[in-house]
Amino acid sequence: GVTEECEKRQVEVAGRQVTVVNTPDWDVWLMRQEIVKFQIRKPTLTLCPPGPHALLLVINLDSYTDWRSVNKHLELFSERVWRHTIVLFTWGDTLSDTTIEQHIERGGKELQWLVEKCGNRYHVLNNKNRGDHTQVTELLEKIEELVAGNYGLYFTTDIEQLHTELEKYIRQME
Repeated sequence: GVTEECEKRQVEVAGRQVTVVNTPDWDVWLMRQEIVKFQIRKPTLTLCPPGPHALLLVINLDSYTDWRSVNKHLELFSERVWRHTIVLFTWGDTLSDTTIEQHIERGGKELQWLVEKCGNRYHVLNNKNRGDHTQVTELLEKIEELVAGNYGLYFTTDIEQLHTELEKYIRQME
């Protein structure tokens, strides 16, 4: 179904404790922008304190996506959001003989720009092959690489909080 409000789930995946916060879908975003603005910010404020380490930008390969709305969606945060974002393409089985790189290339400048803004971090899930647990394990490894690349710091829109966490990290490294 369509997600209209933020939903939090905590599960163990491949031996890792994972918290997932599902936010409202693009269609809901376009219909109710002001309500959704609050719903999108809510996860960073209350559902996964002190903040998420990674954001997954889920894009269904089997449907049309308005890339301008995607950008507007992420503008609700700050420019730092891109350092914590991985594009997660779903329904990878619809690619057939096309690679994801070819799809991104054919997707036009907007899709290429989006993937580049996310540091060229992306992953593809084949929804018809749910029994293949390696695709989830590989996604978790990419998330761990992203977290390590951000020195373990979580995403926040609060600059003061970010500086405090960075200072803690620097002291630990000394």
